[in-house]
Amino acid sequence: MTIISSYSIKGGVGKTALAVNLAYALQESGRRTLLLDLDPQGAVAFYFRMGSAKKLRMRDADALADGLRSNIRESDFPGLDIIPSNLAYRHFDIVLDSMTKSRKRLRKVLEEFKSEYDVILLDCPPNITLLSENVFRASDSIVIPVIPTVLSQRTLEQLTAFFQAEELPGEILRPFFSMVQKRNKLHREIMAELPLSCPGFLKTVIPFSADVEKMGLRRMPLLAYSTCCEAAQAYRALCNEILSETEPQP
Repeated sequence: MTIISSYSIKGGVGKTALAVNLAYALQESGRRTLLLDLDPQGAVAFYFRMGSAKKLRMRDADALADGLRSNIRESDFPGLDIIPSNLAYRHFDIVLDSMTKSRKRLRKVLEEFKSEYDVILLDCPPNITLLSENVFRASDSIVIPVIPTVLSQRTLEQLTAFFQAEELPGEILRPFFSMVQKRNKLHREIMAELPLSCPGFLKTVIPFSADVEKMGLRRMPLLAYSTCCEAAQAYRALCNEILSETEPQP
């Protein structure tokens, strides 16, 4: 089982669009996929036309695992299951803090699903908290959308510095450029310069696209209603690139 996280300190960079489309592409490739929404905003459920999760009992790791399992929903796409979020997820940090080995509990919880899924994909809230630290320690790969702007560059550098300070494995950080406007001079300059100081960038670039914005109107992954547009092809290419790095080669 592989655990992949869609994460960024900064909001509004295409994190949930990544999680939703990557989850679809994973199930499309034949992998049993579980998409877990850890963001209290609950956008994943909205895109998949689902209600919020039932309130979880999170007194310990076993109760948390049972609560997550009770909230698994089948999506409209065979092979892709969803655990939607709930506003109560804003208390995740408090619950984790009360547990022993509080920075590693999420990994133990997710191991409960090992026999049922090939990939668990986490859509994470945009901050650095105890929940974030659990995500960092649970993930095999952390995929980070980066808009080629100064603020996005700054937050990526902050995350890299945090990993270094906490002696976390920086090689699992896999940024990629998102919402790229090819005619924007600043975008082109940052795309040329940033990978030199922050190694690990994936090659695939997701363009800025009105087709992605329409996900909110259609309430489904872009890949489910538009297979030929540039952004859809980019998401599939990104999925293949991630799989080539996270799965053992024959």
